[in-house]
Amino acid sequence: MNDTLIIMAGGASSRMKKSESNSLSEKMQKQANKRSKGLIEISGKPFMDYLLLNAVSAGYKSIYIITGENSELFQSLYQNNAQFSELDIQFATQYIPKDREKPFGTADAVYQCLVQFPALKELNFSVCNSDNLYSIKALKAVRTAKSNNTCVAYDIDHLDYPKERISRFAVIKFDNKYKLQDIIEKPEADKINQYVDVEGKIRVSMNLFSFSGKVFFNQLEKCPAHPIRNEKELPTAIMNMINETASMQGIPFAEHVPDLTSKEDIFKLEEYIAKHF
Repeated sequence: MNDTLIIMAGGASSRMKKSESNSLSEKMQKQANKRSKGLIEISGKPFMDYLLLNAVSAGYKSIYIITGENSELFQSLYQNNAQFSELDIQFATQYIPKDREKPFGTADAVYQCLVQFPALKELNFSVCNSDNLYSIKALKAVRTAKSNNTCVAYDIDHLDYPKERISRFAVIKFDNKYKLQDIIEKPEADKINQYVDVEGKIRVSMNLFSFSGKVFFNQLEKCPAHPIRNEKELPTAIMNMINETASMQGIPFAEHVPDLTSKEDIFKLEEYIAKHF
């Protein structure tokens, strides 16, 4: 169990900026091209507001937002924000190495957060994306799980996305007790059925995890870069952890997870927010 949530918001938002939409207002086009995805306004509020509201309802007390080096807007919006007065919100910075143009990946983001806030190395904490709107139920599941290291595993039949988009998600392979066995990035379509679980479901990761800082920091520190994407990624650190030191428990879920990847997603999220908030 933990009461700390780390939100990864330091990515380059490349797909959002490259996507096109002729239906967005000039204001929203500018936000989508300039802001971090978590700060794009959906129905009049930054997208991250809705994630934080769900985090409060799920019982989290401490929030660490990992931003890029330009964090002024994040801090102006969430430092001393009366709406989230019950949360202790801190900011970590994911610095970009001098020999790179973009951030060095999700494992690097969490690593830099733990370096900047060393107390986290001794705690259990949850980790999630800033551009997914996880449900209260899912956030609470990783917060209250008995296992220190967990991942929420989503049934693809309940994700309301085109098959082509789902094919970009990482498929998770479990044993019959939902102990993590493997994380498969973009599996070939004709081989995906070999990863069904004991319920006959194919499950994917949406980057909602919990970790023991005592166990996981070492894996973050020594995480190698992916040989093709040249980024230090959480799945790499997780697989090294379960192969060397500790297991990870899967938590099966069957629900949709709204995602903010492209400009067209803004309209879908406005409909979702109107219905659920």
